[in-house]
Amino acid sequence: MAKTLYVGGIPYSTKEEALKAAFEQAGTVESVKVVTDKFSGRSRGFGFVDMSTDEDAAKAIEMWNGQEFEGRKLIVNEARPMEERPPRKDFNRRESRDE
Repeated sequence: MAKTLYVGGIPYSTKEEALKAAFEQAGTVESVKVVTDKFSGRSRGFGFVDMSTDEDAAKAIEMWNGQEFEGRKLIVNEARPMEERPPRKDFNRRESRDE
């Protein structure tokens, strides 16, 4: 079963292929996703790597956490599920000024 790793500190110029090649040194990589800004398309400096086994994931964390990659120090750990966030303020709804 695949284990997803959070990878922070990714240089903004890094492509998914380069990140995949780096993590393949630790084992089999199933997928890589560098998170981008939905408006500009620019990298947000973090992403996720799916390793094929728990052992490969542990090896990747040991190999890359705190190590320099393309000029920046990476933060690598097991990804946590996204937490529920409160809804954003609805700027389209008109509120009465009399309140």
